[in-house]
Amino acid sequence: MECSFALIGDGYVLVAADTNAARSIVKMKSDEDKIKTVSPHLLMAYSGEPGDTVQFAEYVERNLRLQHIRNIHELRPSASASWIRRSLADSIRSRHPYAVNLLLGGFDVAAETPKLYWIDYLGTLAEVPFAAHGYGSYFALSLLDRYHNPKASLEEGIEILKRCISEVQKRLVIGLEKFNVKVVDKDGVREIEI
Repeated sequence: MECSFALIGDGYVLVAADTNAARSIVKMKSDEDKIKTVSPHLLMAYSGEPGDTVQFAEYVERNLRLQHIRNIHELRPSASASWIRRSLADSIRSRHPYAVNLLLGGFDVAAETPKLYWIDYLGTLAEVPFAAHGYGSYFALSLLDRYHNPKASLEEGIEILKRCISEVQKRLVIGLEKFNVKVVDKDGVREIEI
């Protein structure tokens, strides 16, 4: 039972993910960081099979870093999303596919715009103004659809995120007590306390 959601605001992308690490009916830890900073202006929230998620997140981080070293500049968010989508699409055609769902948020420094991508384990890619994965998405997507404003300030975006977290905590059968929240903007990636 995992839950992650994200939204775009005026010059930023907010990403939130629960901190539970569980397998079947057993909660193993409650301080897992499921949001990986893959480059200075790009972060990725992942959910899915525990081994696959961490391995794929590190694979993406290392390959994007290698590309940066080889070509002296980092990939823009759209190019990174396309490369990640291709990696997942190739993986489902292999003997050991990754069972990973992703929310990729980044700030395109050249265009000075925030970008958010929804990617599932089948390699489906969509650029979206807000997104969610997991069982919490059944509650969060309706709230994001109603309250999302692409011109919202960071404080307004945080309030929308708090509303989503509160609704998931109240309505979802499994108690997801704690959420990790990060923001990416022109200044880079940073964590926010909620």
